[in-house]
Amino acid sequence: MIMKLVILDRDGVINYDSPQYIKSPAEWRPLPGSIEAIARLSQDGFRIAVATNQSGIGRGLFDMATLNAMNDKMMEMVFRQGGRIDALFFCPHTAEENCNCRKPKTGMYEEIASRFHTELKGVPCIGDGLRDLEAADAVGAQPILVLTGKGKKTQSDGKLPRKTLVFDDLADAVKHLTAPHS
Repeated sequence: MIMKLVILDRDGVINYDSPQYIKSPAEWRPLPGSIEAIARLSQDGFRIAVATNQSGIGRGLFDMATLNAMNDKMMEMVFRQGGRIDALFFCPHTAEENCNCRKPKTGMYEEIASRFHTELKGVPCIGDGLRDLEAADAVGAQPILVLTGKGKKTQSDGKLPRKTLVFDDLADAVKHLTAPHS
């Protein structure tokens, strides 16, 4: 049996984003329906990985303890809805550091494939920014754009990878992913 895996971006997909970065658990607030959507994926048998650029660490805006506290809040909320996030991957670097893990590069996605012992071909990768979609496309995954966060701007820029699916929000994308397919 093939493992059902989905990769989610965090800021702008699961929670509200801010041009000033999300820097504390108090600032971390879920988007409407996102926590329930993740729980629904879990209950439908999906393994869930979050892959998120967190350059706020590299910029000195917050530290690892704060990032962990934000992620703990998210994971606890998902758990209370009857779901779980199986793995969380993040890039702490700034764009200037030119690392391999910062999306649109594929390092985080390759690490996810290795951790889950699976190929990413066709795996749904849900994001609100072009770099999320480009990283997904580069590893043969299925890029999915949500119109929350930076999603509307990303869509209007018109540079989406050819096979990108577009949904209003995470809950809408999850309805599609969990619908019975004939």
